Amino acid sequence: MTIPAQFDAKTIENKWYDYWMKNNYFHSEPDHRTPYTIVIPPPNVTGVLHMGHMLNNTIQDVLIRRARLKGFNACWVPGTDHASIATEAKVVAKLKAEGINKNDLTREEFLAHAWEWTDKYGGVILDQLKKLGASCDWERTKFTMDPDMSASVIKSFVDLYNKGLIYRGYRMVNWDPEAKTTLSDEEVIYEEQQGKLFFLNYKIEGTEEFLTIATTRPETIFGDTAICINPNDERFAHLKGKKAIVPICGRVIPIIEDEYVDVEFGTGCLKVTPAHDMNDKTLGEKHNLEIVDIFNEDATLNSFGLHYQGKDRFVVRTEIAKELEEIGALAKTEIHLNKVGTSERTKAVIEPRLSDQWFLKMEDLVKPAIKSVLVDGDIKLHPKRFENTYAHWLNNIRDWNISRQLWWGQQIPAYYYGDGKEDFVVAESIEDALALAKEKTNNQQLTINNLRQDVDALDTWFSSWLWPMSVFGGIMDPESEDFKYYYPTNDLVTGPDILFFWVARMIIAGYEYAGEKPFTNVYLTGLVRDKQRRKMSKSLGNSPDPLDLIEKFGADGVRVGLLLSASAGNDIMFDEELCNQGKAFTNKIWNAFKLIKGWEVSETIPQPESSKVAIEWFEAKLQQTLVDIEDNFEKYRISDSLMAIYKLVWDDFCALFLEMIKPAYQQPIDQTTFDKAIEMLENNLKLLHPFMPFLTEEIWHLITDRTADEALIVSTWPELKPFNASLVTDFESTIEVISGIRTIRKEKNIASKDSIELKAINNENLSTYFDSIVTKLGNISTFEYVSAKVDGALSFRVKSNEYFIPISGGNIDVEAEVAKLTAELVYTQGFLKSVQAKLSNEKFVAGAPEKVLANEKQKEADALAKIATIEQSIAGLK
Repeated sequence: MTIPAQFDAKTIENKWYDYWMKNNYFHSEPDHRTPYTIVIPPPNVTGVLHMGHMLNNTIQDVLIRRARLKGFNACWVPGTDHASIATEAKVVAKLKAEGINKNDLTREEFLAHAWEWTDKYGGVILDQLKKLGASCDWERTKFTMDPDMSASVIKSFVDLYNKGLIYRGYRMVNWDPEAKTTLSDEEVIYEEQQGKLFFLNYKIEGTEEFLTIATTRPETIFGDTAICINPNDERFAHLKGKKAIVPICGRVIPIIEDEYVDVEFGTGCLKVTPAHDMNDKTLGEKHNLEIVDIFNEDATLNSFGLHYQGKDRFVVRTEIAKELEEIGALAKTEIHLNKVGTSERTKAVIEPRLSDQWFLKMEDLVKPAIKSVLVDGDIKLHPKRFENTYAHWLNNIRDWNISRQLWWGQQIPAYYYGDGKEDFVVAESIEDALALAKEKTNNQQLTINNLRQDVDALDTWFSSWLWPMSVFGGIMDPESEDFKYYYPTNDLVTGPDILFFWVARMIIAGYEYAGEKPFTNVYLTGLVRDKQRRKMSKSLGNSPDPLDLIEKFGADGVRVGLLLSASAGNDIMFDEELCNQGKAFTNKIWNAFKLIKGWEVSETIPQPESSKVAIEWFEAKLQQTLVDIEDNFEKYRISDSLMAIYKLVWDDFCALFLEMIKPAYQQPIDQTTFDKAIEMLENNLKLLHPFMPFLTEEIWHLITDRTADEALIVSTWPELKPFNASLVTDFESTIEVISGIRTIRKEKNIASKDSIELKAINNENLSTYFDSIVTKLGNISTFEYVSAKVDGALSFRVKSNEYFIPISGGNIDVEAEVAKLTAELVYTQGFLKSVQAKLSNEKFVAGAPEKVLANEKQKEADALAKIATIEQSIAGLK
């Protein structure tokens, strides 16, 4: 069989992925084996592969391929998320570019456009994952808007509503004016921004007096319905019971008292805008204040904004400051750092807004999720430090706002039959809703035409929190074979940025619906950053296209490059050089395989002692490494596992083992050693396969013809066996001896083809088991142990052992060596003279810093020692 000179990644990747798919290796069905299950964190349906996906899915593929090799029934369920906000925004933008306004469409017409968009772009990212080598069970691919998945979401909503856990309430919510929908608290990112603090003068009614109030949002004065002072603040005691006049709009508002007011902040009093601030709303309810909503859904001002009506809030902020200054109502402005809430999806600044929304009560639901992670340890977070973050969020959780003012998503299954706030029923279908409405109203004349479904959709996360259950049909049919076999899943690999959004909620849902955890381990990856520690993003232009990297370095090279520096929870400082390192590793393995297959094999020649020893050593080294690999996988140190394999293959197998067994030039290798070399190579391929699936499968089949049942992907992980650990530790000294020999050869220009003698004083009583290795790799003609130092020899030490290479026999040009050492001696003596001149200079010694003086004295000592060594070497050569 002819082996190509170069590893052609692109051709080989396509060949083996098609082969794996054709033979259905990725697919899983329940059977007698123990299942090992991973569900993919579903990317946005219209998303494309980025570096974060590359890292996350490479880790999942490593875990699933290893589980497959270890004999588990491995099942990796892929899929995508409908991503309500992001996808609807893209569809709206597309329609706008075509001159179509969403508001001019019916819901059905808009959804037709959304499905067309999804059909066109959805699933692109899953096809891209195949280029990476992801061995997902593609037959099980799910989409959160699949009919059965949507049915699961609706069933869940109805169930929670019937349990009294879902309610509709008029609450202050986080409003995204760009997406024009509410968001949950977890979807708001607070960023510190530099703004201004505006000090506004409010005239006291019936007087010429002014009260100055500090605010960061002067545009909200149109919604002011009170001014609040602290009852203990003597500065404002005379204002109790009086009223103030809001600048520009002229509204007369009461001055109220409440200890909530911080007398130290701003001017010690505050304006109260109940419609646009959570704390103000609480004050408003307490003091029965009027509520004035001044914003439209896109955060432009409505008619309460008077002449600013229709203008954006930030435009108004600039313009109203000028007007307030002109009328004498702006006392001053100051630079002010403020934490501003922004939308996690659109990055728009969030606007607090009062609205009727659907909420899920969380207080009791979270208790099992807290216990399983923080008390019982049934679910483990890797790294463990994220438990603190998890605990903080769950212990401070608020009710979850699950309704969104969107059309793309599962429509809330609430059906209204009247105009009152409580005139609705909740059901899985309109037919069930009609029956409930007739029963509730005792009106048998009601028809489906009398019902209208709530127009809002459910939060995307309300669908994906069911993901580990719904992908196996566990919500619709808890007794299904798939659900009972594959659930709970084993490992979840995801980013810490969705620890709240998704991970914690899946745990909550798992205990609520299945009565048990959804997974056992959560591996939290870090963020992929550039060399300057910046988060990779399209806007910064610092994020490479993953497919371009695969084209350039090969999928295996990219996988290795990413994983070598990807420890759990720690950010990756990505550099293309990492992928180049991965490609170099690929080439190293390929060349090692070519070397082995290039040897002529003889069935008649005996096995050399050095080869026998080398095989015993490498078998022990492999077993020791396997122990480390298993331990690292157990602790989810995937990067450390790869590094252990990397060193085993590059350093121990390629650089040492192959050299130890390599036959002499143009000589054959014995059959026994060759067979063992192939066996060791195959073990290495098994360990490498989860990380480098394409290269390893290619070499596996080039070693010998194999049937589909014998493919590497479905072979067996190397077995842990007892091994002689002393073989590994003893060999470390052997490597030092070989290194010492090679150093002398290099320094004295002794060709590696020229054999030399070696004598040793074994003070350490080191094992002589590896002497045949020393003899071969050092090209030693005779290796003898002696009791005394050897005169006229070059020497080196390993621990307290001394090794001597006699200079007799013409291996060394004595005259040239003496001349070289003499020149070095003269130079060192000259250097010593200059240092001693400095140290004998009283002025220098008196004025030099202590550190400088110490440095010069050390130079003197080093020079003296070197001179003594050179003189001793010259004497030994004469």
